Amino acid sequence: MISVKNRKEQARKRHQRVRMKVSGDASCPRLAVYRSTKHIYAQMIDDVNKVTLCSASSIDKDLREKLAHGGNIEAAKVIGEAIAKKALKAGITECVFDRGGFLYHGRISALADAAREAGLNF
Repeated sequence: MISVKNRKEQARKRHQRVRMKVSGDASCPRLAVYRSTKHIYAQMIDDVNKVTLCSASSIDKDLREKLAHGGNIEAAKVIGEAIAKKALKAGITECVFDRGGFLYHGRISALADAAREAGLNF
């Protein structure tokens, strides 16, 4: 059985491998996703200027009311739509997807699909 410390270390290493290839700038920011057991978070990041352009998460007050639980696929879909709306409002249509070392499956995939359907291109 893999210990929690090793699992977190392995996830960190996977994220570093992804980050070596994925970078965002002002015209095409990085859509970074993080998931925990209870919540899911998404940010649009400009890596050149080291600025977060917009963010959405299942702990935001306006989104928390819509969600029964923040750590499921339905919540990921809502967060994907919310981050896409915020990005489009800020004038961002293109981005690169950073899965954060997580497998592109389940909640990560649902968030990405919802963001694409709401108008983001990646």
